[in-house]
Amino acid sequence: MAELIYYCGTMDSGKSTLALQTAHNHVSRGRRGLLFTSKDRAGSGILSSRLGLHSDAIEVDANLDFRRYVVDLLSQGERVEYLVCDEAQFYTSDQIEQLANIVDGLAIGVFAFGILTDFRTSLFPGSARLVELADRVHTLQVEALCWCGGRATHNARTVDGYMVTEGEQVAVGNTDTAGEDMVAYEVLCRRHHMRRATTKAAVADGLATAGK
Repeated sequence: MAELIYYCGTMDSGKSTLALQTAHNHVSRGRRGLLFTSKDRAGSGILSSRLGLHSDAIEVDANLDFRRYVVDLLSQGERVEYLVCDEAQFYTSDQIEQLANIVDGLAIGVFAFGILTDFRTSLFPGSARLVELADRVHTLQVEALCWCGGRATHNARTVDGYMVTEGEQVAVGNTDTAGEDMVAYEVLCRRHHMRRATTKAAVADGLATAGK
């Protein structure tokens, strides 16, 4: 039976790697499906993993109607047996409902992958609707780590290494070392997120070496 399944976690928890692995597993069994992504850091129309894996994908913007897209392909005789949807937190609530309709109306399984909350610890609209509609929600078991070594549960947005809590909900940045005034992201445990203690701030305060 087709299902809408949501795999979620923080950054660095292996979401895109699992999305690519899921697609590979289906392809290796001779199944035909579609890969979608949105605002991947590798560029438009690319589904990439931090491990260096990548694949071409269909770029999702606010105007894409998933159901219409799939129905058009089916009407042309194409086989569509599954959908892999990465960066699903960026999808609109309507698009999540379209995915649910594909599962229920077309009996096509949908595997969605994304981040639950933004840098302000608020749910992304796409993730919120997925939690409400998904047949199953799985928290990824690969745990990202805070600089203190604890389990990272929150995504922090940084500018020049220091945490910021204001700005647009969506701002694609980097998770590697960034220069001055560059938007970047860092995963933190709840305690250090609430204290705004990023790696750079912790080093400046002498906390990082003490493990506080």
